[in-house]
Amino acid sequence: MYFNKHLIARSSILVSLVLTMPVHGIEVDKTASIKDTNTTIIGINHIAISVKDLDKVLDFYTQATGFEVIKRETVKDSVVADHLYGVKGVEYETATLKAPNMLFELTEFKHNEAIETTFMPAQGPGMTHTCFQSPQNNPGYNKFVAAGAKVLTRGDKPVDIGGYGVTYAYAYDPEGNMMELEQLDGQLLAHSGYNQAWSDQGYDIWMSQVALVTHDIDRLMGYYQQVLGFKPQRTGEYANNAKLDKIANFDGLALQGGWFRMNQKSKMMEFWQYKNPKTQQNTTIRQPGDLGYSFSLEVTDIQKEYRRLKALGVDFVSEPQLLGEFWQVFARDPDSNVYSLRQAVNPASTYSVHYFDPPDIGE
Repeated sequence: MYFNKHLIARSSILVSLVLTMPVHGIEVDKTASIKDTNTTIIGINHIAISVKDLDKVLDFYTQATGFEVIKRETVKDSVVADHLYGVKGVEYETATLKAPNMLFELTEFKHNEAIETTFMPAQGPGMTHTCFQSPQNNPGYNKFVAAGAKVLTRGDKPVDIGGYGVTYAYAYDPEGNMMELEQLDGQLLAHSGYNQAWSDQGYDIWMSQVALVTHDIDRLMGYYQQVLGFKPQRTGEYANNAKLDKIANFDGLALQGGWFRMNQKSKMMEFWQYKNPKTQQNTTIRQPGDLGYSFSLEVTDIQKEYRRLKALGVDFVSEPQLLGEFWQVFARDPDSNVYSLRQAVNPASTYSVHYFDPPDIGE
């Protein structure tokens, strides 16, 4: 959920509903973005979901989004994959979808076939959702509902918090993975990085963020500041808001949030700590193939970043491995959320951040 600070200031209705203040212990730079990084990280390469039934979930997302499936492949009997995932004899099938501004990967691991799926609580912990944005005159909400999404938000339509050009709703895919649906208009649509050419190409839905919910937002955002090499752009505290209660389907919602800007407009890393209902500490060690979300940061020098982060104490599953078109390595953050570093073998690859975020868009 993204609240635009400048637009909030213009809305007396929203200001009366939402209390915004700095999150304690986190230093903010309002102008900071990934262009300020002192690392070789260039952006979010993709959002991924490990699923139990690839065909079922793929059908849901293609129907709802219209994203093109640009690759589908099965991997097995691969020593490299075994090492990368930390699982002997790993076998999986992946479908890669192309959103207009990033990649979206769905993967079915054979070792998950007997695992029960569950619904992710809004208060986490973990990577609870990603966000699908769309224009208000062609709402993605309606498309996801038509595809069979189970809506968490109360009522039969997205919630307009304050009349500043965006409506919100939370919903679930067929396996209980949560998503946020934002419908944008006016200035906020332009601010989101929306490109009219996307619609001309048949894309009226795009993706915007990695959303991590934690029991200790200071610790987790401090960790990612070290990983990313730049400061968060904004933080806030939100409570006493009946419309937020409606979105999350919980009375008396209270939470803290923070954001890192992953390009100038359309992509963010978002962090939440729920005070009510309280986000509990994760006590499990997640594996790269576990059901649910993960995400990937693309780098231009994976060996350099691996050494840098290893020296900082980052928990890696393996050393970087060359698999397909990317060098890859998986890591866990302090909450055991799984993410990866990726470096394209071909910097001009259509699977690279450079393809989706050329300098005039991303910087």
